[in-house]
Amino acid sequence: MRSVRIGVDTGGTFTDVVAVDEQTGEITTTKTPSTPANPADGFMEGVRKVLRKAAGAEDVTEASDTGDVGLEAVSAVVHGTTVATNQLLEDRIADLGFVTTEGFEFILEIARQSVPDGYGNSYFWVKPPRIVPVHRVRTVGGRLDHTGAEVRPFDEEQAVATARWFRDRGVTAIGVCFLHSYANPSHELRMREVLEREHPDAVVSISCDVLREYREYERSVTTLVDAAVKPTMRRYIANLAERLEAASRVQDAEPSGRAGQGSGMPFSVMKSNGGVLSAAEVVHQPITTVLSGPAAGALGAALIAATAGHPSVITLDGGGTSTDVAVVVDGEPSLTTEGSIGRYPCKIPMIDIVTVGAGGGSVAWISPEGTPKVGPRSAGADPGPLCYGRGGTEVTVTDAHVFLGRVPPHLLGGEIPLDADAAREGIEALAGKIGLSPERTAAGILEISAFNQSNAIRQITVKRGLDVRDFPMVAFGGSGPLLVCRLIDILGLPSVIVPPDPGNVSAFGLLTVDVKNDYVRTFVTRDLSLETAGEIFGDLEGQAASALDREGFAAGAHVYARSADLRYYGQAYEVRVPAPSGPLDEAWRAEVLDRFHTEHRKLYGYGYRDDPRHGVEWVNLRVSGIGPITRPAIARRPHGDPRPEPVASREVFYDEWGAVPIHRRPDLTAGAEITGPAVIEEYGSTLPLHPGFTATMDEFGNLEVRRA
Repeated sequence: MRSVRIGVDTGGTFTDVVAVDEQTGEITTTKTPSTPANPADGFMEGVRKVLRKAAGAEDVTEASDTGDVGLEAVSAVVHGTTVATNQLLEDRIADLGFVTTEGFEFILEIARQSVPDGYGNSYFWVKPPRIVPVHRVRTVGGRLDHTGAEVRPFDEEQAVATARWFRDRGVTAIGVCFLHSYANPSHELRMREVLEREHPDAVVSISCDVLREYREYERSVTTLVDAAVKPTMRRYIANLAERLEAASRVQDAEPSGRAGQGSGMPFSVMKSNGGVLSAAEVVHQPITTVLSGPAAGALGAALIAATAGHPSVITLDGGGTSTDVAVVVDGEPSLTTEGSIGRYPCKIPMIDIVTVGAGGGSVAWISPEGTPKVGPRSAGADPGPLCYGRGGTEVTVTDAHVFLGRVPPHLLGGEIPLDADAAREGIEALAGKIGLSPERTAAGILEISAFNQSNAIRQITVKRGLDVRDFPMVAFGGSGPLLVCRLIDILGLPSVIVPPDPGNVSAFGLLTVDVKNDYVRTFVTRDLSLETAGEIFGDLEGQAASALDREGFAAGAHVYARSADLRYYGQAYEVRVPAPSGPLDEAWRAEVLDRFHTEHRKLYGYGYRDDPRHGVEWVNLRVSGIGPITRPAIARRPHGDPRPEPVASREVFYDEWGAVPIHRRPDLTAGAEITGPAVIEEYGSTLPLHPGFTATMDEFGNLEVRRA
């Protein structure tokens, strides 16, 4: 019987779906409009649609008369979601409470001294509202020192009063962060017990579970973010799980050979750190799902690029609302623990991604000074761009592409017709306000969008000590390939790789990632005790092993990746480096220190490897527990006509209007080379090939775009 794994990536405009047949390796892709009012609707429709397509249905847009086609063949579903991210970006946080150590009730108000855009902005910057207002912060007596030793005992009576105070006021999401609980979690664990007993309706997050490392402000905010999104994520994941189970029960009622297994369909959720976790586990740590969609895209692009012989690349994921950029070095996306979601710092490990509001739905507008701008505001999926014909009233990047003829007059192979007249009228009206021709206005919108994307790429490369000219770029997402020719010129990129089905790379990436959990312990010292460090690593690896056991991995399949955060004594921030496995001895210590000196010089341009006046301080010890999965193989394509004939021509504006050849990407074979001006179209995306550029298809179906 067939066995199919499905990846579903829910974006702001479209829900992308990929199915991989585990026996044949056949990959089926599709897209369906997202449903922002209830993302689960778009999720389920995407699953049904990809199964109908995989089964060879002639019209995949038509609902099946037999219900949920092919669900008996689904062995696993992996989901990338922006539900938690959107809640934070839109500041939809209510009824959140905070419990902290007595005398430290103003941790959130004091925050950090940094001011956005530099200290010159200090006179004008207004401190934003705190994630929890000060009147909903309660304190509890008891004190630990930085070693975890108890200075004052936990005040049980005050803890009970605090729990009842929140209960009486209907505050149902509570974060707990006590001073130095990273060294000793006992007081936080007792506070959770009190809350569970006195306020059983509350959803509680404690910092020793969410982020067991020092810096109390970041630890507090990260814990509160987890508490804030936990109710929403629990409802969302439970809804999806119930709908998948209900659909499976429908199949089980039919003679499919899978009776009794409907409730056992594995359902996992992508995490920001580049791993996945079962839905049953991820609801206990929902903060780990923020940025899960972009993380999947970076990993999928990394696998595609490595297969094609490019281990180090820049990845650009262009969607309807935003563009996400990351860097992959030697096959691994860069990680950070200094990320943020909107205005909230989140110190959980996550793939280092820079996001800019420059997607297909980004709105073109005129500033009060009369300057044309593009984004970050987006028309989204509803009402969408003018050309969608759903009541949109503002010109978007997609409208500019449609007006210039660079995309076809429809999306998704004709499933979504586009109103070119509405796009033209909008562009002409905007051109009248600016005082330019419609063509220059539309081209200017695309130029501004390209520079917005290039700024994000510079931020992820140049600001991190990398030369953008050393990296090919993988462009994917529905709008990712649209501006690659301009990005090559603006940034001096050697080439751009456009994978097959670029709009579904994030969904494909969901099927390429391992199960992964991260664990950390702060241990600040200049004289590292190898015995103590070994005990800490052993404890962290024990936690990782328990989690992998719950995920169903045999002990022999467990993989543990160690790392450490170090700094020169006196510095305020650390550099994270991988640490070798095996026993901890002096050779192990020397290897970690050598890696730190090398990485510090690479990041900052200097180091003190041979200067005894600058000691090295160990700060955090980390372990990632990894359960490896079998990744889908990328098939090779046969060679064919190196000079393919176009299927049609269309009036397109590049430097001027002219008839431009149109190529269908599914018709191209390995070795095919197309010279611009041209347009290469496929189901989920389009590649406008400007004059002076060539696109060559490699044996894996990737199009490599270069200056001719």
